[in-house]
Amino acid sequence: MLGNKAKDTTPERALRSKLHAMGLRFRKHYSPLPGHRITVDVAFPRQKLAVFVDGCFWHGCPLHGTWPKRNGGFWRAKIERNRERDRQTDEALRAAGWMVVRVWEHEDTDEAVRRIATLISGTSRSVCE
Repeated sequence: MLGNKAKDTTPERALRSKLHAMGLRFRKHYSPLPGHRITVDVAFPRQKLAVFVDGCFWHGCPLHGTWPKRNGGFWRAKIERNRERDRQTDEALRAAGWMVVRVWEHEDTDEAVRRIATLISGTSRSVCE
């Protein structure tokens, strides 16, 4: 497990690169809520938009997640804890007025960027009006 990166993963870097190329500016590895151990992969603090890039294995993707046969009980419990922590994180951020976007590592990066850009442009308009 130590060999697996917790941040700056390949899917995360690809997403950030395309967001930056579109002219969108963001914070990476941002902690939006004081007193909470929450770190957002890509954050747009002004728009209160939090983006998480989730790995299929570690977060239990319904399409690509796998359940290891060796030490199955350990891994199932670990992945279920990850999923529960994701739910709690989403709830805490939403309660604080943040929008949360979760992007699976297998998702098309261009589609994810379009989804994020749409949310940002929507929040920017509502702030200006």
